[in-house]
Amino acid sequence: MKRILAVLLAATLLLMVSCKETTTEKPNSTGGVKRADTSKMTEEEILAKAKEIHKEVITLDTHADINTKNFTEEKNYSKKLEGVQVDLPKMKEGGLDVAWFIVYTGQGELTDEGYKKAYENAIDKFDAIDRLVTKFAPDEIELAKTSEDVRRIHKDGKLVAMIGVENAYPIGKDLTRIKDFAERGARYMSLAHNGHSQFSDSNTGEEEAKWLHNGLSEEGKKAVAEMNKWGIIVDISHPSKEAIKQMLELSKAPVVASHSSARAKADHTRNLDDEQLESVKKNGGVVQTVALDSYINVEKAKARDDARDKVYKEFAEKEKFDLKKREDRRKLPEEEQKAYMEKLNAFREKAKPLLEEAQKDLPRVDVKDFVDHIDYMVDKIGIDHVGISSDFDGGGGIEGWDDASETLNVTTELVRRGYSKEQIEKIWSGNLLRVLDKVQEVAKELQGGEEKKAE
Repeated sequence: MKRILAVLLAATLLLMVSCKETTTEKPNSTGGVKRADTSKMTEEEILAKAKEIHKEVITLDTHADINTKNFTEEKNYSKKLEGVQVDLPKMKEGGLDVAWFIVYTGQGELTDEGYKKAYENAIDKFDAIDRLVTKFAPDEIELAKTSEDVRRIHKDGKLVAMIGVENAYPIGKDLTRIKDFAERGARYMSLAHNGHSQFSDSNTGEEEAKWLHNGLSEEGKKAVAEMNKWGIIVDISHPSKEAIKQMLELSKAPVVASHSSARAKADHTRNLDDEQLESVKKNGGVVQTVALDSYINVEKAKARDDARDKVYKEFAEKEKFDLKKREDRRKLPEEEQKAYMEKLNAFREKAKPLLEEAQKDLPRVDVKDFVDHIDYMVDKIGIDHVGISSDFDGGGGIEGWDDASETLNVTTELVRRGYSKEQIEKIWSGNLLRVLDKVQEVAKELQGGEEKKAE
């Protein structure tokens, strides 16, 4: 009997040791999310696993800016375009399945004339996106308005376009335009950009503590209600901290930070601090980590920016070029601004060799820095509240993810950090689509309530 017990004990010990040696998961610092230990995997094995996962999950980027000059018969996204970070060939090459194209409008004067121009700009961009999906490349890409659309289009083997509105300034004083924008396909909207709008204070007021509304205006509060009603996600990426707080209190549906990162990792007013992150978690929303260098690693980005500014200043003096600051460029009349930007782009191209030489020994912000923010937010608020955005063609792009063709590199780094397929799927698209579903569910309830009142 003792011999049998000894054999059983030995077998049990052997099993325990074996289990310990083959355990592949370890809890993160919060003990909530587990990630695999990939330390014994080769780079070839990591890449192979990443390719497999990348192919199986839906990859979704919530922020890609557009220029309507690239939406013409002669020049459009069905072709690989020079100097453009997102087009259909690059999306296919990098395995980026869903791109949210942005109806962006810079903040102008809060006047009837300003609202008119802003609205025309927004409609021009809505129409450009419509041309892409209905005229230029209907067999390659389709507009989605729901998560079901996303999955159906992806299953059909086509790319997916979605629409976000960056700055509600074009709404002007007419809140019925929110429903119109929703019908055109808009599925998130921010109430401000750089500069205070008629609806909300901007994060840009933080520098001098100058505010217009101390958060949201009364019209801004009404706008939140209208967005809830018509199924547009409230985007908190650009408004001020107080405005964001009020949006979270007012919104009956989850919110999104369409392109923001963690302020604890990079102290920039466009990032969310820990208090805000916790509020987004409580709200059920999601923060779409953004691949914009100065929002990811302030020190690296500043060193390169300082070198660039020095080169441009010296070269401008040599070329006798009037190098205007961004805020001064924005004050120019529209036609003068366009003419100046053409000259500025030519100046930058001419200075490019000098800039490359000045920055050659300064490291770029890279995919590892980017995923550091994902790690931080996953540990802080959980895997269900973190997503991905690029801000391509609007300032975004880092080493390793400089355009849509390099999208696989993000998945590879997530695999290297030990994220599972299920976790990667949540980060790439599952969390955002869950929020969209909930927002549209709330919209149906609110619309149903209005119908009952009418009866």
